[in-house]
Amino acid sequence: MKVSVIVPAFNEERLLAGSLAAIRQAMQVFENTELIVCDNNSTDRTAEIAGAAGAKVVFEPVNQIARARNTGAANASGDWLLFIDADSYPSMELFRDMLDAVNHGCMAGGATVAFETGDAVIRSWIASWNALSRALRWAAGSFIFCEAAAFREVGGFSQELYAGEEIDLFRRLKRLARRRGREIVILHRHPLRTSGRKAELYTKREHFVFMLKTLALGGRNLRSRDSCYAWYDGRR
Repeated sequence: MKVSVIVPAFNEERLLAGSLAAIRQAMQVFENTELIVCDNNSTDRTAEIAGAAGAKVVFEPVNQIARARNTGAANASGDWLLFIDADSYPSMELFRDMLDAVNHGCMAGGATVAFETGDAVIRSWIASWNALSRALRWAAGSFIFCEAAAFREVGGFSQELYAGEEIDLFRRLKRLARRRGREIVILHRHPLRTSGRKAELYTKREHFVFMLKTLALGGRNLRSRDSCYAWYDGRR
């Protein structure tokens, strides 16, 4: 079994080296791997840092997370695809849990997350998301693994969405898994450690207004880059 680890990266020169170092160490769990960084039209040293870390660097000119992940997947040769965000630090224990789930026949999965923040409100939001993720088997975009054949069968990430594309993907994967008698799993014993920078760069009011707007519009705002500015305005 070959695992392709895909890291979408837009202007990630500050955190990318540390993230790739953690990923490289955790990848030792697997026998056959490749590391792909999709430079999503960065204007900083993202591609240079990725290349220096030994990653295969591919380029996606349209600044969109779904496109960056799909471009990485299109250049992957693994039997399994593992998408990890460029500000996250997976552990070997998490990768071992993933390998165990794969060996037990799952089709796809994700992991609960742990933000690097001491803010009690943000921590409560993350706890709520983790509970929802496990209950509905929706993976956070920062850690997604999927059988490559299944990913391609359902069409990959929707390029109509600028955020929430991971939930859309898992809705389709869950339908396929039901038809095939397979499982979707959310790993929780070793949460993915990920940057809490969005909690620092944007106010709680901004986050709250975005969530209310998403609920009120039934997610239609997720089709607009401007509405999803927290992912695309370049603040790092």
